[in-house]
Amino acid sequence: MAADDAVVDALTLGARIRDRRQRAGMTLSGLAEAVDRAPSQISAIENGKREPRLTLLAAIARAVGTSVEDLMRTDAPNARARLEIEVERAQRGGVFTSLGLEPFRISKGTSDEVLTALLALHDEILHLHSERAATPEEARRANAVLRWEMREADNYLPAMEATAGELLDAVGHAGGPVSHQMVADIATRLGYTLHYVGDLPHSTRSVTDAKHRRIYLPTDGATARDSRSPILQALAGRVLGHAEPRSYAEFLRQRVETNYLTAAVLLPQKVTVPYLREAKQARRISMEELRDHFAVSYETAAHRFTNLATTQLDLRVHFMKVHESGTVIKAYENDRVRFPSDALGAVEGTTVCRNWTARTVFDVADRFSPWYQYTDTPSGTFWCTSRVEKAKEGEYSVSVGVPFEEVKWFRGRETTHRATSRCPDESCCRRPPEALAARWSDAAWPSVRTPTSLLAALPTGSFPGVDTTEVYEFLESHAP
Repeated sequence: MAADDAVVDALTLGARIRDRRQRAGMTLSGLAEAVDRAPSQISAIENGKREPRLTLLAAIARAVGTSVEDLMRTDAPNARARLEIEVERAQRGGVFTSLGLEPFRISKGTSDEVLTALLALHDEILHLHSERAATPEEARRANAVLRWEMREADNYLPAMEATAGELLDAVGHAGGPVSHQMVADIATRLGYTLHYVGDLPHSTRSVTDAKHRRIYLPTDGATARDSRSPILQALAGRVLGHAEPRSYAEFLRQRVETNYLTAAVLLPQKVTVPYLREAKQARRISMEELRDHFAVSYETAAHRFTNLATTQLDLRVHFMKVHESGTVIKAYENDRVRFPSDALGAVEGTTVCRNWTARTVFDVADRFSPWYQYTDTPSGTFWCTSRVEKAKEGEYSVSVGVPFEEVKWFRGRETTHRATSRCPDESCCRRPPEALAARWSDAAWPSVRTPTSLLAALPTGSFPGVDTTEVYEFLESHAP
């Protein structure tokens, strides 16, 4: 029985007991005495806060002159009771909790009109919450909460580490990079077969047919260097027991867990931590060398480093993925760096200072060498290593940074590149220089390329951004 159903049943049962007691002309104390229970116990049952055992329910039924079957009917005993049950159910739901409202006692003097109005207001707030769950505002809020939780955990999830270790032990991983064959063996042990196709739905990276235990992957990635990642990401949801997400926040959490488990398999803790500790002792921690040693992408190496840096290496770090437009895509910190944020505390979607490493790296002519930079900020001096990567949406930078006092452990600390950021002071980079503005403020009239995401709500549905019909048609056409 679901939790909500249990609450409704208890409320309805309590209402029917109260109705039958009152019809029998019994007081609460009288019924309590008749069944040899304390009045507080009977009150808790009538208020739906406690469910009686069958023997007690039978005794109550005899005392009020009815049957157990009558008391256990699922309909409210009358219209007034139905209203009270609905209001009580609303008070125990998420809307009241999210608004910080204290539950109130419904008395005989509370009119039907008041209860009806309360229900109408509750339903409208619930409707607005449901609509807002698909908006950029709600997505930013969910991102902010999730980033705070990951910071509290130092971006380290022991349960994921254990699961990754079990998967690797099962296929006999003894050390070194995890091969594509080993990842395929993990899929086989979990009962899945891999199928490479040329018509994968455009909105997906892979599609899993849970019924026939097939994973469909794009043919254009079959021979790619990181072709292991989409397989592991597809398996992660099944391994972790993910169900269809009921909210955008749950969708984000599942994505974080999926990416974490994927990286934890490709860079296993038992071999990655000794490698990083040796690099720290040699004072040459490097994202490029970590990437090359485990044959993963730069972004995966950077992500994995932040998982292990604090709990395993005692290093405070920050991470940024920034679009070439300057917009933050992902961010994490526990080293007191101050990311730009909006009124909701969200970092994703905001614009990074032009002087930060995540932005200056786009102006570097040599895209094949790592870019190091010190940045003096109001919250301290930070050193970063950054690299530009390409994606369908354009170029983006991936940056890992540490406070000045931790740079002694990293390769690239001798760099002479340095910048100063005064953000969020607008005079830093938000406003153009006065001389430049004086020459062009009255003459410039750019035609703005409006991003579609600015006007559109986030896609609704179980998996935001996925065309469900297209996925179903794909599975139908490929089903054995």
